[in-house]
Amino acid sequence: IARSVEIARRASAFSLDEVRYQYPSEVCPPGRTMGEHLCALTWSGARERYPQGVPVKVRRQIEHELALIGELAYDAYFLTVHDIVRFARSRGILCQGRGAAANSAVCYCLGVTSVDPDRVDVLFERFVSRERNEPPDIDIDFEHERREEVIQYIYAKYGRDRAALTAEVITYRGRSAIREVGKALGLSLDLVDRLAKQLDWWGKERVGDERLKELGLDPNEQRLRLAVELAGEIVGFPRHLSQHVGGFVITKGALSELVPIENAAMDGRTVIEWDKDDIDAMGMLKVDCLGLGMLTCIRKAFELMELHEGGVGRMTLASVPPEDPEVYDMICAADTVGVFQIESRAQMQMLPRLRPRCYYDLVIEVAIVRPGPIVGDMVHPYLRRRRGQEPVEYPSETVRSILAKTLGVPLFQEQAMSLAIHCAGFTPDEADRLRRAIAAWKSKTTTIKAFGEKIVAGMMANGYPREFAERCFDQLKGFSEYGFPESHAASFALLVYVSSWLKRHRPAAFAAALINAQPMGFYAPAQIVRDAKDHDVEVRPVDVNLSDWDCTLEDGGRVLRLGMRLVKGLGEEDAEGVMQAVRRAGHIGSIEDLWRISGIGVGALKKLASADAFGSMGLSRQRALWEIRSLRDESLALFEDVRTDGEGSAAAAAALPAVPGHRQVVRDYRSTGLSLKAHPMSFMRRTLATRGVVPCEALKDEARFGHTKPVTVAGLVLVRQRPATASGVVFVTIEDETGVANLIVRPKVFERYRKAARHATAMIVTGRVEREGDVVHVMARTIRDAQELGPFNDAEEADRVTDGSRNFR
Repeated sequence: IARSVEIARRASAFSLDEVRYQYPSEVCPPGRTMGEHLCALTWSGARERYPQGVPVKVRRQIEHELALIGELAYDAYFLTVHDIVRFARSRGILCQGRGAAANSAVCYCLGVTSVDPDRVDVLFERFVSRERNEPPDIDIDFEHERREEVIQYIYAKYGRDRAALTAEVITYRGRSAIREVGKALGLSLDLVDRLAKQLDWWGKERVGDERLKELGLDPNEQRLRLAVELAGEIVGFPRHLSQHVGGFVITKGALSELVPIENAAMDGRTVIEWDKDDIDAMGMLKVDCLGLGMLTCIRKAFELMELHEGGVGRMTLASVPPEDPEVYDMICAADTVGVFQIESRAQMQMLPRLRPRCYYDLVIEVAIVRPGPIVGDMVHPYLRRRRGQEPVEYPSETVRSILAKTLGVPLFQEQAMSLAIHCAGFTPDEADRLRRAIAAWKSKTTTIKAFGEKIVAGMMANGYPREFAERCFDQLKGFSEYGFPESHAASFALLVYVSSWLKRHRPAAFAAALINAQPMGFYAPAQIVRDAKDHDVEVRPVDVNLSDWDCTLEDGGRVLRLGMRLVKGLGEEDAEGVMQAVRRAGHIGSIEDLWRISGIGVGALKKLASADAFGSMGLSRQRALWEIRSLRDESLALFEDVRTDGEGSAAAAAALPAVPGHRQVVRDYRSTGLSLKAHPMSFMRRTLATRGVVPCEALKDEARFGHTKPVTVAGLVLVRQRPATASGVVFVTIEDETGVANLIVRPKVFERYRKAARHATAMIVTGRVEREGDVVHVMARTIRDAQELGPFNDAEEADRVTDGSRNFR
């Protein structure tokens, strides 16, 4: 006890205030101060960005930012970020800063962000604040497949004693909670797995007795009931300490003198024991090196274009032709499968209503389909005003200057802060505290109430009506439900346009790049291929003589050849062996020759045969599998008494029964996740037609299926979504051989037909058409599982064709 008291006494003499964090200094060359070097790089970048001369507005913004950066001694931070971006670009890695960094003209000139401050309203205090006295936080997106190169560069440059990833506290969600509680209470593993997969674990909703009965379980069984109740209680509790997705802390001295460092689970990474909030409190530098799949996709599409369009050269984000009317026509038609940010079902429903025609319209599109604007009741007023159905009125010229570009509706966080500053008398730093308070207003109601009173009082003191002031504050509170800053939306809008341009003008290259960049995005390869074919792209199957690991282009870039990466279970090393063999021998005419020349195992050959990849040898799937049966790897030769004896063998001569078409399709899906032969629903069309089911494409016929008309459609389930802002409504997208249909399932209908609505891989839905212009939904009334109609006569077969679906994203 005495010793413990002594330790406590010595520890009490220490305060975290004594910890002093210092930025690294090697980013500055000898003979220059940090500020001088930053100024030189910034103005040099400004001349490159604006070869015709730096606009007056931008010049003033740069001078303002450099002065504040120097005053707060953040020069080293900006130089560190510039160095990381410089390294990435030297390796040909696409990258782009987003978030608050896009509020900085300095970041634009340094090449950290591609958002031109001359095209958006920059609010630097959203990024760097004098009174807040916290370091800025820059997020940089890198190609997700090459981000590790950047991470290892940081470790190599600064050393593992000075650089590490921050930690993140992982909390229990529904499925992880029931899995661990179930195991702790001794429930069988198969029961725990069924509970985790079959029950709904969103929110804090209680799992009722009916749900358990549906699974064939007794809700009165004590351990089962206890497991469900305890799992609900620990949702949101800390589970373990993990590594942040990309937040780096870099120091001048030894990082271990500030915080303990530990090895991460991933090889080659180290992590500190503090999370984001901890390092914010300590004022420590953090650079977020994040991975973005679309950047990988765009880079791969540019490479394919360069390879197949001789003399064109490698395109860049900046060299894509801007403001192409054909691109915007495609976007307005919601033809955006695979396009960055606007490929979701909600975005596709918004596009024909908002009808973007320029870059800034895309900025709004990215931001408006978010919980914040929806909860704040900003979406419908904006759309009505855009269509001319509602007048746009401003109580003052000040409000007009802030909200004119969004038709009087505050869609962005920066606008909310500007209203507080210019209409309610807030300082820029008070406005930033307002933004932070709004983000946490549910847990700090007293704080937000005080801000609300100040906003209303400040606006009224400046001559604004109370009704206007209160309405503004109600809209601002909506940002607590995840509203986008304009700077973030502006960064993303650039990638929206570039990916849209690729889809419109280079559909084959775009589809190939999307598949080669998987896993990413909203759609599985089956839907990407389907969409490419709808855009007149010829798609050819995987073939051992013609395919690479990645998808490639043929015939001058107009034809898409699927790559061996799609063959499930096939390793890249085995695919490389096949490719090398083909390069050495030219066309390979038999499986045995491929086996001997490539040196790959029989198991890899079977996977290729299952994918029907021997078409160039004139072999069907079943014939190829049959011939492979006569091959034996050398390691097994001692135990086998079978050897190949050429074309005259019994294996080659055997007559094989024909395989029905629908089973061929199922095997395609089983081996590659898609089929070029037919759509699974096409085999059910005759049966569906006798039951009054119409193809999904028929919904486009307004004369036949106008608003409120009854209709029955069927298809494979691609997506199920239950947005938190939708009051329990579930949105489902289904697909048949003609197209897709979007369903709205209200809570009562979902509960009545829960088994099919929640778990069916293909469904038949009867309802009424909801039509608003080009936006068409089916309001579901009844839902049935289509599996009972065949042709897939068991659950396993049906599941094979929907392995790529996205349920409850």
